[in-house]
Amino acid sequence: MTEHYHPLNSLKGGHWFKLICGASFQHLPAVRNLTLAYTLAGADCIDVAADPAAVAAAKEALQVASELQARTQNRRFGGKGLPWLMVSLNDGEDPHFRKAEFNPADCPADCWRPCEKICPAEAIVFQRAGSGFSGVIDQQCYGCGRCLPICPSQLIYTRSYVSAPAAIAPLILQSGADALEIHTQVGREADFGRLWSSIAPWVGQLKVIAISCPDGDGLIDYLRTLYQIISPLPCPLIWQTDGRPMSGDIGTGTTRAAVKLGQKVLAAQLPGYVQLAGGTNAHTVSKLRAEGLMKDGGKNLSVPPVPYIAGVAYGSYARVLLSPILEQLETMQTDRAYAVPVAAAPPTAFVQTARLPQLEAVPELLREAVSLARSLVSQLKSQLTVDS
Repeated sequence: MTEHYHPLNSLKGGHWFKLICGASFQHLPAVRNLTLAYTLAGADCIDVAADPAAVAAAKEALQVASELQARTQNRRFGGKGLPWLMVSLNDGEDPHFRKAEFNPADCPADCWRPCEKICPAEAIVFQRAGSGFSGVIDQQCYGCGRCLPICPSQLIYTRSYVSAPAAIAPLILQSGADALEIHTQVGREADFGRLWSSIAPWVGQLKVIAISCPDGDGLIDYLRTLYQIISPLPCPLIWQTDGRPMSGDIGTGTTRAAVKLGQKVLAAQLPGYVQLAGGTNAHTVSKLRAEGLMKDGGKNLSVPPVPYIAGVAYGSYARVLLSPILEQLETMQTDRAYAVPVAAAPPTAFVQTARLPQLEAVPELLREAVSLARSLVSQLKSQLTVDS
């Protein structure tokens, strides 16, 4: 008999799965439906933008998932339950916190528009059907930057933003987020400290803190400094090793950077759990097992166990995996609200998403989405048994 599901059990057991909706991704129908599908597939954590509307969309999906689980007795890899909801903040310039922009009137008439073709979020459009809009759909852009170098006329630029901790941290934490992730970079001790000073009064209500940082000279010393700033913590700590940000859907080779950085941080033996991100995809878990970095992955049991990767966060790959289904839902949008199959009407805070396409309203698409999501989640959960 296994323990009843709890996200912390997944961290301890080395099979933590996090869905990254995107720190700058504010397309509410997608946030809601991705959250629902990956929750039912067994995700342990859902990471969304520090935006009250995005948080509300995700919480609505969690409510629907809870009702569906209760009705169908759906088993979530060892029990029933819901993932933790995480929001992301940043202490300075960061590729996760930006939007692409350009003036379509400046585009040459004969341009073949490679930006539109390469955008994984389909956020760049020209003469969009029904509106005639051209340019970047701000809510769908999550700042991957792939359009920047490919524009033949170099007309695309980015608009970056930094979290305003005094205003946004209390707002988001009061909304009921379970967890917080801070994006930082080597050398920003002072900026991190200022952000943390605004967050610290609220830490007691959080279930986990994550710190996301890419590689750089002096990385380990920097992470040790951050640990001194935030100690003592009343909750678990996750070091998110951001190997190659927002690249998991590009190709098989992107996961190497994530694994390599994870190994580097593991070797430092910092207090807390290590979780991969940045370039993660369908090949990440097999690569981790081949390197003996999964808790269940060691083949030579006669040697002492090595530190292991506690989990993997999937962003662009997880979203693109379900994009065909989400696109079908978009075409089904009508002026009438879909009925939400829950016992009671959603709270007032969720009314803003009531007229958006909802995955549970189309059962055959819901089943397909959960099956696709589970094909990714199960790679981490494959060693677990399910209560009978």
